[in-house]
Amino acid sequence: MDSRYGSRDNPMDGVPPIQETPFFQGLPEDIVQKATAQAVIRRHPANQVILLENDWGSSVYFILDGWVKIRTYNLDGKEITLNILGKGELFGEMAPLDEVPRSTDVITLVPTMIGNLPAQDFVSFIQVEPLAGIRLSKLMARRLRQVNRRLRLRESDSTSRVTDILLFLADGQGKPARTGLEIPNLPHRELSSLSGLARETVTRVLNKLEKKGLVERDRDVMYIPDVAELEKLLV
Repeated sequence: MDSRYGSRDNPMDGVPPIQETPFFQGLPEDIVQKATAQAVIRRHPANQVILLENDWGSSVYFILDGWVKIRTYNLDGKEITLNILGKGELFGEMAPLDEVPRSTDVITLVPTMIGNLPAQDFVSFIQVEPLAGIRLSKLMARRLRQVNRRLRLRESDSTSRVTDILLFLADGQGKPARTGLEIPNLPHRELSSLSGLARETVTRVLNKLEKKGLVERDRDVMYIPDVAELEKLLV
């Protein structure tokens, strides 16, 4: 199902206009409206591929609701999850800027609503609005730091590696909860792929963290009551 954005009276109840995503907040309204005039909303079921590696970048994507994972494959053909992105995040911005094919796949984890913005409109917006370029640079820098941190921890013990993934999700997707933060309660296979550990190992570490009161798990979300206490496991 597709729908053009026009105003706040969008027929898709509960879904914010693309202009209300964090990337556009506080930027000149007239420039934002012009840049997003051709944006299209699409509903996607869980486990649907949005982008494929080596596709050409005709759009930039803004997540309005739901979750996606960024994945690639190693030389043995094993799937590797590079990142998890949720509501308010964007992806697919690198290929239009570099004018090269996509470097990863993107697949939905749950039913997800995505706003597609024509790549040329996005590039033009970056060129005319300096603050947008700065925000994009900061976004890329944050993601690079996250990847570097995970690479450094690849030789650490299993508890440190699972803890780091939880903190990684908290940094990118954490939302204030009744106490601490809540993050998506991802399937253990996704945490396994993110951490490079066996699924059974991930399950064992999570059970240990839960017994210590460092995490609390619900069906769809996981709570981190005290982020600082969880961070101590990495020291």
